[in-house]
Amino acid sequence: MSFEWVVKIVLENWPMFLRGAGMTLFIALIGTIFGAIIGLLAGVIRTIPVPERGAKKVILKIINIILSIYIEFFRGTPMIVQAMVIYYGSALAFNINMNVIVAALIVVSINTGAYMAEYVRGGIVSIDKGQYEAAQAIGMNHIQTMLNVVLPQVIRNILPATGNQFVINIKDTSVLNVISVSELYFLTKSVAGNNFRYFESFFVACVIYFVMTFIVTRILLYVEKKLEGPDNYTMIGNETPLEATGTRN
Repeated sequence: MSFEWVVKIVLENWPMFLRGAGMTLFIALIGTIFGAIIGLLAGVIRTIPVPERGAKKVILKIINIILSIYIEFFRGTPMIVQAMVIYYGSALAFNINMNVIVAALIVVSINTGAYMAEYVRGGIVSIDKGQYEAAQAIGMNHIQTMLNVVLPQVIRNILPATGNQFVINIKDTSVLNVISVSELYFLTKSVAGNNFRYFESFFVACVIYFVMTFIVTRILLYVEKKLEGPDNYTMIGNETPLEATGTRN
């Protein structure tokens, strides 16, 4: 590898690298946000208690089957294949000419949602059953229990997994070049094709990917630490019995 070529490639093509990195972060961030919302809804629905009989039982059973198929399919197939099916398949089967950015966001969102659904379901199942019983004892229904008792704990517990999924999405957006999304990998191929210096061009891309994931990881670790709170807590009203009664030596 020629260091001079690396410097030359960066100086001549930095706008393309910057544009590619921006598109990569945009798709990964928006896809993770919408995927987290999809996963949260799917995870909550899958944990709704199924009654023993009635129309509600049938409806929940059908919804659970659909969600299970969705989760298993998108967790069991590569994102690159999903991108081809959604973008080209929608055009051939339904005559829908989808914008590549929209298609990319849909692919990343539903793929992330499948994984997040399992994270949320696992987080809900891990909550002690005594909390559900206590909530029901004071008159809360399932929705109120989820909103006020369970989900605040689940969201905090799955934050590391959500951050990890965001980092994965930053890297996995590279497969979207198959539908001509102008993300970092796609534009790096264009740069390498212009100067025929593939190793140096992709070395620059490799460094950019590392910098992005490193910064995101450190930000997420900082947020997690803030949510954990301080290591030491000062108790309010921590007076001695004499001080509490107003007696002084």
